[in-house]
Amino acid sequence: MLHLSADFNWGGLIILIGLWFFAVVLALAVIDFLFPRMRRGSGDIPLSRSKQTAPPVRPIARPTANNSAPLLTTPAANQSHWRANLRLVVILLVIWAAVILVPTAIAPLLNNIQILTGFPLGYYMAAQGALIVFLGLVATYAWYAARLDRSHDTAEPTDSGQRQERIWQIALVYAAFTTGFVVLIWLLGVLEAQAFLPTASISWLFLAITLGIYAIIGVASRTRNLDDYFVAGRRVPAFFNGMAISADWMSAASFISMAGTLWLLGYEGLAYIMGWTGGYVLLAVLIAPYLRKFGQFTLPDFIAARYGGNRVRLVSAIICIIISFTYVTAQVTGIGIIMSRFLGVQYLPGVFIGLGAVLFCSYLGGMRATTWTQVAQCIVILLAYLTPVTILSFQSTGMPLPQIMYGEALQNIEQLEAAQGITNAYTEPFNDWTAWNFGALMLCLMFGTAGMPHILVRFYTVPNVAAARHSVSWALFFICLLYFTAPAYAAFSRWEILQNVVDQPMTAIPEWAVNWSEAGLLTMEDTNGDGILSFNELDIYPDLVVLATPEIVGLPHMVGALVAAGGLAAALSTADGLLMVIASALSHDIYTRVLGPRTPAQRRLLLGRAMVLLAAVAAAITAIGRLGIIVQLVAWAFSIAAATLFPVLVLGIFWKRANGAGAIAGMLAGLVVTLTYMLVNLRNPEFNVLGITDVAAGIFGLPVNVLVMIVVSKMTPPPSPATQALVDSLRQP
Repeated sequence: MLHLSADFNWGGLIILIGLWFFAVVLALAVIDFLFPRMRRGSGDIPLSRSKQTAPPVRPIARPTANNSAPLLTTPAANQSHWRANLRLVVILLVIWAAVILVPTAIAPLLNNIQILTGFPLGYYMAAQGALIVFLGLVATYAWYAARLDRSHDTAEPTDSGQRQERIWQIALVYAAFTTGFVVLIWLLGVLEAQAFLPTASISWLFLAITLGIYAIIGVASRTRNLDDYFVAGRRVPAFFNGMAISADWMSAASFISMAGTLWLLGYEGLAYIMGWTGGYVLLAVLIAPYLRKFGQFTLPDFIAARYGGNRVRLVSAIICIIISFTYVTAQVTGIGIIMSRFLGVQYLPGVFIGLGAVLFCSYLGGMRATTWTQVAQCIVILLAYLTPVTILSFQSTGMPLPQIMYGEALQNIEQLEAAQGITNAYTEPFNDWTAWNFGALMLCLMFGTAGMPHILVRFYTVPNVAAARHSVSWALFFICLLYFTAPAYAAFSRWEILQNVVDQPMTAIPEWAVNWSEAGLLTMEDTNGDGILSFNELDIYPDLVVLATPEIVGLPHMVGALVAAGGLAAALSTADGLLMVIASALSHDIYTRVLGPRTPAQRRLLLGRAMVLLAAVAAAITAIGRLGIIVQLVAWAFSIAAATLFPVLVLGIFWKRANGAGAIAGMLAGLVVTLTYMLVNLRNPEFNVLGITDVAAGIFGLPVNVLVMIVVSKMTPPPSPATQALVDSLRQP
């Protein structure tokens, strides 16, 4: 809940916002003067998808990748392809369901078996085993679907030679960037070790360099074409789109909060790991290829074309704004925490500094600039996340392989917990949550992943359907590099604190604890007056663990600054994508398509930029009260997406009878049920069903959405033949 002190200086806040707004607008105006505004080009947005001619039923005309003459396929071939695709989807989903349900249900029994370096098998399956299976399922679908396309003569032609040459050129640029960034890390470490560079200046230097790089990429990616601005010209190779998706995905929740949540909850925290990776299986097989086949620019574009009319567009656009605003508020909170701790500025000014950086990264180039900035941010995120825990693993076990060696840390944690009288074992399932809450949250995160607007629009940026499938595989690969490591981060950090902080004299409180207590993320209180800090007297805010671990174990300040740069990159990359969704929903879907369909392109662009500024300021104001930990805010967004957008998208593709009235009723019903349960449980945690908490509220809204949508669709007229023909065309690659 929002809590502000009675003496909060609202006047100072208003002045700060005004100065920030003036400075940003002035700076952007200068950039506009130096780099002329975009003009209406060949990639402009059509006025209305619904006014376009729907594809005929017999035969279906499908434009090729280079917009040449359409490739015609017969109805028999279409039906054969679709049935084979459905069989593949069903098989993969059965495996997916078995992997998430069976090991979870028997986790206490599996924990009696130890594997590798000491992992309890039940814990390992949730932390890493399921992720390996998910990655295999997504890769299998991409490979087999491509084979299916070739066998039915539906594979899209590509200019492979020219495309491969472009991919290698881009790869060389980012390889050089990676090499340069590694050299920078090494150089700053040497300068710090030799005392040539004050430690206080290292964080500022990292910030200036990384933000400068992002700004340079943004300026270099400037565009004069609206197609480039909204969907990066649909020319992003699958590999780099996967990197951009992963950066867009690995938000402040993944980078800052997830390991801390695991530190706090143990096994229960693995619901986030499984949920945020298992959802990519649903995304790959149920939604991503069909969105790319449809084309266009936004998620409401697809929903409006599939369900017909501006009313359903308006409802879906408002829901996209609600989801994205909740999510971006979490990123703003992460920006404020990083700035306040590592740069020494106050939380609120730090928020506005970070938001200014977000705007400059994407202002000139929109999705094109955002894409190539996110590729660089993906590299920074992974280097920043993997470096400290790799060093920590080497220090603790003699092996720089934290993803494997943290089994040893788990064994030591169990021994220390037993010695210190900690009853809720770290690896034991369902100490803090009920099994129902664990499963509900996991499913909400999975369904929400497949309905998350800022991720779904990224599939419009690739050249064709096959590239969309491969994008999911590459995205999950890069995400797993971080998610494989998050449990190791939590385990090594918990081992260190239990061993060197808990059961120590209060007079020997380490300096790092004092620093982070001043930041408001740690509390130590000798409640029993024995002068010893027990585990129950230590209250660590989950958002602290990743950021503080380098300092906790005595690593150089340079490593802490690197982690801060990575956390900032994670928050900025996701905020970029979310602000684009909010701006496009307001300017493109609501204003241009509903209120002013004849609005000139330049005015639409200006309105979109104004909406970005407005959304950024609103998110900053909302983040003042720190409504919850970052991962909690993000879970709310996923619950809403699961209960509203996911059913509408899936039924729209796989059930022709779904219509606009059903979609509107279903989305509204799912939203109302989810928000009601969420708010009531927040106000009174004693009110719950089967122990399910607010973060998993979407598990109630989703079935209500599906049921209402089916009933209303059956009670109202079916979709038009043109709409059903559109569904047929979407089902072919």
